Formats: sequence, structure tokens, C-alpha cells
Amino acid sequence: MLVFRPVLHLLSLLLLTLGAAMLLPAVVGLAEGSDGWQIFAASSALTITFAGALYLSSRGEETRLNIRQAFLLTALAWALASAFASLPFLLAGLQGVGFADALFEATSGLTTTGATVLHGLDELPRSLLLWRGILQWLGGAAVIIMAVAILPFLQVGGMQLFRSERPERHHVSLRVSDFSILIVECYLSLTFLCLLAYWAAGMGLFDALVHAMATISTGGFSTMDASLGHWPQPAVQWTAVVFMLAGAMPFVLYVQALRGRPVALWRDPQVRWLLALLCALVLYAALRLWLEAGRAPGEALTVAAVNVVSVVTTTGFFSENYSLWGDWAVVTFFFLMFLGGCSGSTSGSIKTYRLYVLTQSALMQLKRLTHPNAVLLVLYNRRQIDEPVRSSVAAFVLLFFVTVAALALALAALGLDFVTSISASASAVTNVGPGLGDVVGPTGTYRALPDMAKWLLCLGMLLGRLELFTLLVLVMPRFWRG
Repeated sequence: MLVFRPVLHLLSLLLLTLGAAMLLPAVVGLAEGSDGWQIFAASSALTITFAGALYLSSRGEETRLNIRQAFLLTALAWALASAFASLPFLLAGLQGVGFADALFEATSGLTTTGATVLHGLDELPRSLLLWRGILQWLGGAAVIIMAVAILPFLQVGGMQLFRSERPERHHVSLRVSDFSILIVECYLSLTFLCLLAYWAAGMGLFDALVHAMATISTGGFSTMDASLGHWPQPAVQWTAVVFMLAGAMPFVLYVQALRGRPVALWRDPQVRWLLALLCALVLYAALRLWLEAGRAPGEALTVAAVNVVSVVTTTGFFSENYSLWGDWAVVTFFFLMFLGGCSGSTSGSIKTYRLYVLTQSALMQLKRLTHPNAVLLVLYNRRQIDEPVRSSVAAFVLLFFVTVAALALALAALGLDFVTSISASASAVTNVGPGLGDVVGPTGTYRALPDMAKWLLCLGMLLGRLELFTLLVLVMPRFWRG
């Protein structure tokens, strides 16, 4: 029988944290003399009241969960947090923003997707802009902790490859360990360094703060409709490139570097693969912009680096509408959505380590055709990858593309055109943010989509962020009978 009380207890603590975080924009709203502080104060009160009721009804429970409770907690945490995080957007009284829009914006923020239904960001109250940045920052921190402490235990999509220590067979402790605290400290430090770099490069302090939170979390929410295009100076653009890459690296390796293993980051195969792939893609895009569009070499390299790195790391910033670069760009950027950063980072999508494992498995099969009696091993970082891990990775990638296709078909059934349907679906499940085309492209918003499409895309964002299996396992009858 599935016992809910420990799950509810941990959910109450999560919502208490979210309610407390709402007080920060309330302070900003009060300082700028707007009515925004009332919106966030009311939202905080509602969230804390609900969380308090959950806490009182489940207090005294252990935070030690079995595997089914861990699955349920992970899914409910993201769904409930998104629902309560939508309250400020709903109560703000923004024109044309209903509940579907508010939930879409909040889900996009917490899943670090970066898709938005809002326009006129330049004129929005600072309290609301700060809340969007806080959502992405909190979501990014939660993603890292989930990747380090939960997904390896749940053996989702090959994540058992990164199990750093052997937990008990049937239980997982979700208490914050010293290791998790070190990871959060690295996350905070990178955010602060990014803020200083943006500020020194020419951003105002508030814009630098929001963009730092959105960059390290690879979220992509900006304070301007033009995103990074509002700051064309190369110093800002390259600051974004550097820290988007920092957010897409394994945070576990940052901790190892601080513990005296500074080369651990470079020795990880997925890091080398990601950097090599990005160099090749950026040079390809820059060459096409230089030779075909007549851009100056330096400008072409900067524009290509910002937009390519943003999409591959699933950040979602943009400096200009790359959909207008030509058909080659539309095709290229569509496939870039499926790459993603490293495991244990804030990036979404398939992720580099899975592509590495698939490639090595394919090469092993090719070698086996010519040497059927040879003993062949698939290695990752000098460790053998067992067959269950390889099968888990292959199943994840297959299900990933099936999910994107199914969601695209559902969106097309609602009357959306092909480019909008397929790119919005891919963008949601990969947690990239901007899609392609005039409607959901980099310079567009998702507001024009029907409410049902926004609901479906919210589901797609959660599926992608929770690595598919974590959410889909809940629809299996055996899960509830277990």
C-alpha cells in the first residue's frame, strides 16, 4: 500500500519555501511603490497557508522514502509548485492572461524552459520580472539536486550510471547532504559571478541579477522582449555564452574540482563531447553568416555563439531571430534542440552523455559484425557500461522522440500549422523555450495559442524536465497496486 503522509510532509516544506520566496518580489514591489507587493503578499499567504495545513497534517513523518513514494513526490512537487507559482501571474491582472497563461508561465519558469506568453516585458513591474528569474533559479537548483540525489536512485533513462555511492536497496533519504550543500554553494557562487560579469559588461544591476539567475539555470527568461539583443555589446554576449556553458556542465564535477581534482571536469567524456560539438556548430553557423549573409567575421562569430550555445544548452536566450537566417538555420536549430548539456547540469533535452552512450553502443555493434568472437566493452570514463544502462538509455531516447511526435500531432489537431506544432512540441519537451516560425519563434510568444495547446505544452515541459519515466510511471496501474 502506498503511504502518502511522508510525501505530503515533504511537499509542505517545498511549498513553504516557495511561499517564502514570494516575499522577495513583494519587497521589490514595495520599494518601487507599485501594487505588486500586494499581489505577492497575497500569493505568499495563500501558499504558506496551504503548506502549513499540509505540514500540520503530516508532521512527525520520516523523510525517508521508498521508491514509489520518491516517484510520486517528484511528480507532485513540480506540478504543485507550478500551480502555486502561477498565482502572482494570475493575480497581477495582466491583459489577456488567464489561468492557462499563468500556469504556462510558471511551469515554463520552474522547468527552466523559458517559453513565455508575456509581451511588453520592458514595461512590466520589476517585481514580476524578478519572480520570473527566481522561478528559473529555484527550478535550476531543484533540477541539479534531482539529478544527483533522486534520478540515479530511480534508475531513470540511464542515470544510474552517475550513482556516486550505493544507497540502500529499497529506500532513499531526501535529507540535504553535505554534498548537496556544496553543489548549491557552487550554484550560488556561479550566479554571483555571472551577475558581476553582466554588470561590468554594461547591464544595469537589476537586469544583471535577473539574467544571471536565468543564465546559470539555463532558463532564458529576460527582462526585455528583445532578450540579449537589447544589449548588442560583445562583452554582454560573450558573458552569456560563458555562463550558459557553466550552467550546462555537471555540478558534481565542480565540487570535485574544489576538493582538489581540478581536471575532473575535462576528463569527463560528456564535457569534451559537448565542447567539441559546440565549437563545430558555432564555426559552421558563423561561416554561413559570414560567407552568405555578409556579416563581419567577429559579428558572425558572436551572433552564432550566442544563439547556438543558447539552444544546445536549452537556455532559450536569443540575440536575433535565427529563423530568418535561411532554411539551413531552421533545420539546424530544430535538431540542436535535441542535444542538451551534461548530466547533473540545469540543461534539459536528451543530454550529451546519452548521445555518447548511444554512439559507443552503435560502434560496438559495427565492430561485432566484423569480429563476432571479440570481447567488446562499452566504456564511460573508464567504467564499463552494463547492458541494463545501455537499454535504459536507448528506451529513453526512443520514448523522447515518440513524446515529441505525439505532442506535435495533438497540437496539429488543434489547428496549429506544421512548423508551430513540431517546434513548439520539441521546444517544450526539450525545455529549450523559443520554437521556430512567426508564432512561437524567438521573437514571438505562446500567447496566441489556444488554451488547450498551453495545457498540453505544460504537460510536455513537465515530462521533459522529469525525464519522462518519472511522470509516466504514475499512469501504470501496477504502480498504485504495488
